[in-house]
Amino acid sequence: MQVIKTIREIREAVYTARQAGKTVALVPTMGALHEGHGHLIERARRESETVVVSIFVNPLQFGPGEDYGRYPRTLDSDLDFCQSLDVDLIFCPDPPELYPQGQKTFVEVDEIPRELCGRSRPGHFRGVATVVLKLLNIVQPDRAYFGEKDAQQLRVIEQMTADLNVPVEIVAVPTVREPDGLAISSRNRYLSPDQRQSATVLYRALNAAHQALCAGERESVKVLAASQAVLDQDPIVRKEYLEVVDAGSMSPVTTVNGPVRIAGAVWIEKTRLIDNLYWKGE
Repeated sequence: MQVIKTIREIREAVYTARQAGKTVALVPTMGALHEGHGHLIERARRESETVVVSIFVNPLQFGPGEDYGRYPRTLDSDLDFCQSLDVDLIFCPDPPELYPQGQKTFVEVDEIPRELCGRSRPGHFRGVATVVLKLLNIVQPDRAYFGEKDAQQLRVIEQMTADLNVPVEIVAVPTVREPDGLAISSRNRYLSPDQRQSATVLYRALNAAHQALCAGERESVKVLAASQAVLDQDPIVRKEYLEVVDAGSMSPVTTVNGPVRIAGAVWIEKTRLIDNLYWKGE
């Protein structure tokens, strides 16, 4: 496994792999790697001959007062994790390598970022789209892998690469969960034992809405009422949003007529958690 910190060196390493006729996969991460990332890497390993994992805590996607400064940075353990999964190349640049003079050019995707996380995190998806496009331009992979837990982010990236004719296949990987249903996330490590127990209420709330859809309910207000009743069971959990959204546009729907995602974000004291469940329709 080769650990690389500069754009020039990662391009050279990928070029060498290309010259050997190898396909290239990219798994973009912000580090603090966990089993969810592991599933992305394992999928990439099965489907490609050279696996690149980027580790970069992207300042562009954090707003004022968010947790950029305290976001977990665990490079040594991340490298061990990648080594155990047979990763070929680690790209872990410092911010000045990607943003040597700040950033004056940004990528804006319309419509999809307006709702859900976009309402409370203005500029977040602009930062995500910008850094992902930079990474895709630098590595030029055949495939790039993203988790469905961040469904809105996934749709932003799918739309961006389609609209800008980026020659890459975006591979969506299902959410990885703990045995009690909690979606695995780097931010879970912020939770105390009691908070960790409360965190499962989000998955249970989304599952209640999913069950309502499976039972034949099609009015979003009634579907969400089932979710809200579960959230109300734990007073330390503060809802940011709970929506039924079109699976393509990520915009709320009043009546469910096709594939949707039931998406939620909650706060447990200072920790923000997101999750979603997909319902494909009949």
